[in-house]
Amino acid sequence: MIPVKTFGLLSLFAVIPVAAYAGVSNGSGALALSAIVGDGSPLTSPADKKLLAAYLNGRADAPHAKGQRVAVKADAIDCRAGNVDITSHSCDLTFGGKKVELRGRKAHELYATLIENGVALEGAAGSSHASITALDCNVDADEVAEKAGGGARCAFNP
Repeated sequence: MIPVKTFGLLSLFAVIPVAAYAGVSNGSGALALSAIVGDGSPLTSPADKKLLAAYLNGRADAPHAKGQRVAVKADAIDCRAGNVDITSHSCDLTFGGKKVELRGRKAHELYATLIENGVALEGAAGSSHASITALDCNVDADEVAEKAGGGARCAFNP
């Protein structure tokens, strides 16, 4: 039997609209997401792209300015992988008014990284689909260099 207090709380939650919870990731998955999206972003400087690529290639000791932080943002990311045409992999990234298309291996890498970061898959006609909006990643270069598991954080809306 459910106690009256528990029933009352459950009833209250049933009638109160709940806002969608944003996704959050930290550590290795967030670093990979930052590096892959940052590489395709027209908003990320060449120097920041180089640093993120070095980190993704296992070089935590990559030279950087003390206190350097790299921000990677995207308005929307929409990736698809074919489950009928299994050679089909594509991602569309939106940065303000600019759109970037990834195809093939790079698209699959981003698709898999979204899943690694907890983005749920959805089915569509002939493909599976992972998408997010409002991606906001921050990489703290000093913290990454410490090799203690931190330094990269991403937030997004599923």
